Order: sequence, then C-alpha cells, then structure tokens
Amino acid sequence: MVIIGGGPIGIACALECKKRGWNYVVIEKGALTNSLFNYPKNMTFFSTSEKLEIDDIPFISNNSKPNRDEALEYYRRVTTSNQLHINLYETVISINKTEQHFNIKTSKSTYLSDQVILCTGFYDIPKLLNVPGETLDKVTHYYKEAHNYALQDVVVIGASNSAVDAALEIYRKGGRVTMVIRSEQIGERVKYWVRPDIINRIEEGSIKAFFNSEIKYIEDHQVTISTPNDDINIPNDYVIALIGYLPNFDLLRASGIILSDDEKTIPEYNAETMESNIKGLYLAGVICGGKETHKWFIENSRIHAKMIAKHIESLR
Repeated sequence: MVIIGGGPIGIACALECKKRGWNYVVIEKGALTNSLFNYPKNMTFFSTSEKLEIDDIPFISNNSKPNRDEALEYYRRVTTSNQLHINLYETVISINKTEQHFNIKTSKSTYLSDQVILCTGFYDIPKLLNVPGETLDKVTHYYKEAHNYALQDVVVIGASNSAVDAALEIYRKGGRVTMVIRSEQIGERVKYWVRPDIINRIEEGSIKAFFNSEIKYIEDHQVTISTPNDDINIPNDYVIALIGYLPNFDLLRASGIILSDDEKTIPEYNAETMESNIKGLYLAGVICGGKETHKWFIENSRIHAKMIAKHIESLR
C-alpha cells in the first residue's frame, strides 16, 4: 500500500494498515502534517479536540478547541509512538497502473503497490488573483504571523476564516489593515466567536473594508481597488491574498481519475468504499471535494481510512 499525503488522514490510513499487518508506506512532499505546519502560528481550530482524534487515540488540549501547536504535537506523537512508516520531503511525480500493480514514481524512488490511497489535501496550491503585480515580493498567499506587518499598510484579500484571522491579528499588532472582499459581507462560515469581532472592527473604522470589490493592480507602493463606485488607489506595503487553495488536479488527471466538468471539479469515487474510477486507487480527506474545499475536513473525513481498509479487506 502506498499512501500519498502525510496529514491527519494519511496518518489514519497508515494506522489502519499497521493494525492489519499490511506492508505500507506514507509519502509526504513536505513536513509531517505539512498543511497544519503551514497554518498561522496562533490558529485555533473550529473543531473540538475529540473530533480531531484518529483511531480513538485521545487528544488532550488546554481548551476545548485546540490550537495549531497542540494539533502538531498530537499527530506527531501518534506517528512516533506507533512507529508509522512515513517518508518525508519526497514528492510523487506520477502514478501509473499496469495490469498487475501501480507504479509510483517519486523524487527519490519508485514504488510498486497493489493499492494507492490519495489524501493530499489542498493547501499547497493557492488560488491566484491573476492581476498585474501579483508576482511582486510584497505579495503572499499564506499568512504565518503578524509581527512583521506592524506599522505597515497591509491589504488582506478575502473574507474567510484565514483572511479574518490575519486581518484581526495584524490590526492588533499595529498594522494598518484594509480588507478587499468580493462578496457583500464577511463569510458566513467564519468562526462564530470571531465573526462579530471583525464586523465590529470594520464598523468602528479600525479595519477598513471594501465589499463587492476586487484588486485591479498591485504596484510597489500602492494597490488599485475596483469598487462598485470607482477605482481607487491606496498606499500599500504588503498584500496577503487569502482567497483559497486547490487540490492537485494535475496529479489526479494524470493518474486517470475522472473529474466532474462543472465548477466543482469533484473527482469520481464510490462514496461507500472511497475507491475512484481506477480500481485500487482510493481517495480520502478533503481531496474528495474538488474545489469545494469546505466540504471535507478532519472531523468528517477521518472515517475514510476505515472505509477504505474495510473494502480492501473484503477483497482479500
């Protein structure tokens, strides 16, 4: 078994393989739980700790909703205490099925496998603005912490949890924050204890916000915003574009997995077994939602590992 992706769902799949005595390896192109590692340092999960547990291994946190560091510690301890076989900093280049097995080529080796589980998540490929100036060094599609934005003019693009968290943290560390939001309001799925905070900061003028607006140009010392009334220019030192991320559709297509031809781009799979249209190639975790990256998350996709293991077991 080759499991591609060393996040929480990949770890859950590895645990199921180990319990059954199957020969397996997890291949991860970055650090262990790489997406969680790249989350903002002060991020707090929406889910409670027990809903982030895998294989009934207790997750104890200081508060009911754990933070990033607690999650990293939990999944790291699960991995090390169970001596799971995980190869880090190894990128999968191709997955090809022959009559007898899968041939998985990576940046370091080649593997032959009876089955493959793809649980690569979506955090590594950001959605782009596709506007002039997006490649400037001042522009980033990830947010880590607020300190380096203190006393700076910062534009935060988006209205999701990540954008709201960034805007609030930077404002409270002394940054001058302007939000640019395509919709008419802050996202409905923003954490319920955070949404009133950002709305109040906007209403009192502490954080500026342009709704129904988009970035038109990014330049060294200013940005141009297209608003419902007119285009405006504002001073700017940094742009943080947090408008979402995408699964690796190229890898899915190259592997032979069929994707829906609508905007959702959902991969084809059996909802009862998690097997894709390629026999022996399974999908698990948020990758199952295509561009609907809010549909699957740790809390409701951790069961995929057991579903896949049960199906493979029935075939043996």
